Amino acid sequence: MIRFMNLNRIFQKIKSIFGYEIKLNFTSSFFILVMILSTYNISHYVIRMNSQAAISNKAVSGEDVLNTLQENFTKFMDNGQFIPYRVRNGERKFHHIISQAAALYQVDPALIKAIILAESGYNPRAISRSGARGLMQLMPRTARALGVRNSFNPEHNIDGGVKYFKQLLNRFNQDVELALAAYNAGSRNVLKYNGVPPFKATQIYIKKVIQYQDYFKNRTTIKKV
Repeated sequence: MIRFMNLNRIFQKIKSIFGYEIKLNFTSSFFILVMILSTYNISHYVIRMNSQAAISNKAVSGEDVLNTLQENFTKFMDNGQFIPYRVRNGERKFHHIISQAAALYQVDPALIKAIILAESGYNPRAISRSGARGLMQLMPRTARALGVRNSFNPEHNIDGGVKYFKQLLNRFNQDVELALAAYNAGSRNVLKYNGVPPFKATQIYIKKVIQYQDYFKNRTTIKKV
C-alpha cells in the first residue's frame, strides 16, 4: 500500500516538472489516495461490465479521471460491486418504459432492469462486437422479427427485448435461467445441451443477471418502506 509520505515525495517531483509547489497534509493525501483507488475501481468495473458492448465512455480514459469521479460516483452493493451513477440515473430514466413493458408481457421489472444492466450498462447507444444494439442488445435480425423499427430508441428496444424474453420464458417453461441462457447464447445452444450451455461467459452472465435482479428488487423494497 502507498504510504502518505510517499505521496508527498511524488508530488515534490511533479513540482520540478510543472514549476509550482504542491503541499499535502494528511487529509489531502488521504483524499487523493481515495480518488486514485476509486477511479481504478470505477474504471475497472465499467470496462468489465461493458466488455461485450462497444460503449463510448471517455470517462474511463486517463485524461478524464476527474470526470470519472464526478460522473460515475458509485454506490457500493452488498456483494461488493460498484454501480456507476449513470447506471442508477439510467434506471430511473427508463423506469416508466420498463414498467410498462414488464406489465404488458408479465415479466418481473427487476429482471428486465437486471438484463439491461448486464447487456448495455443502460447505454441506449451501445453496440456490441457482434452487432447487437441498444439497451437490451437486440441483434438486427431479431429486432426486425420483433417489429422493432429503431433499436436505439429506448421505448422500441425495451418493448422488443421484453417481448423476446417473454417468448423465451414460454419456450423454456418459465425457467428464468434457461431463458437467460437462450437470450445470451441462443435457443439452439440451450436445446443442444438440454440446459444451460457449458459456456463460461453464459454461466457468468446468468449469475450476474440474477444478482442484479436481487439488487433492483431490494432497492424497490427499500423505496416502498
